[in-house]
Amino acid sequence: MSLSAVIVDDEQLARDELAYLLKSVDGVDIVAQGKNGVEAVNLIKEHAPDLVFLDVQMPGLDGFGVIKKLLDKKVSMPQIIFATAFDQYAVKAFEVNAVDYLLKPFDKKRVAQSVQKARQRIQSPATPTDKLETLVRMLEQQRPSASKVLLKAAGRLFLVDQKDICYASIEDGVITVFTAQMEGQSNCRTLEELLDSLDPNHFWRAHRSYLVNINRIKEVVPWFKSSYQLRMDDKKQSEIPVSRAQTKRLRELFGL
Repeated sequence: MSLSAVIVDDEQLARDELAYLLKSVDGVDIVAQGKNGVEAVNLIKEHAPDLVFLDVQMPGLDGFGVIKKLLDKKVSMPQIIFATAFDQYAVKAFEVNAVDYLLKPFDKKRVAQSVQKARQRIQSPATPTDKLETLVRMLEQQRPSASKVLLKAAGRLFLVDQKDICYASIEDGVITVFTAQMEGQSNCRTLEELLDSLDPNHFWRAHRSYLVNINRIKEVVPWFKSSYQLRMDDKKQSEIPVSRAQTKRLRELFGL
């Protein structure tokens, strides 16, 4: 029985090492590789692989975020093997929930064992979805929420509190984050990736090119053809367009 596999890790060396070790395991066909969580979701939707080797710690959308996205989107769940450097408590959580894991650096024998476990689960009628949901809940309780965002400005790296962010925009593939006092570039590759690292109760994708902190909206300005713009409380009092698709959400937020 041949298994189709996807490898996702933000480190090229880790992807190369795992791909190399899998060559010695019979019946594994690597159909794609990805370097971040957003690519992971897209590759899984595109290829519907039997097996995914998924790094836990990635910038932006991490391994747990990938699982949540797949569950939310009702995507058919592949067998997941996590690559992790987590402590023994987290490893125990993997074991209890019957989701396999590989500790870095990878071990050839352990990789082969993980593939064999995946084969057995695929042949079993049991679905991994419930166990994955339980795992995500358990580990989220153990992880401190990220309250700061890393920005690059004037050749320096700054840690900014999420609550201080007014909005973020993307232009020519570059994401710029604006606070009340400064602006800087994020190392996230997409606005979706940045949004996944922020508190969903406070940040909203108002437009395909903008996401905003709801608490930093100063004024809602009626605009052309029943549309709106948002005036933010940054230094420039920037005006952010609200897309037609998000106008309903805006009305729900503020009772317009």
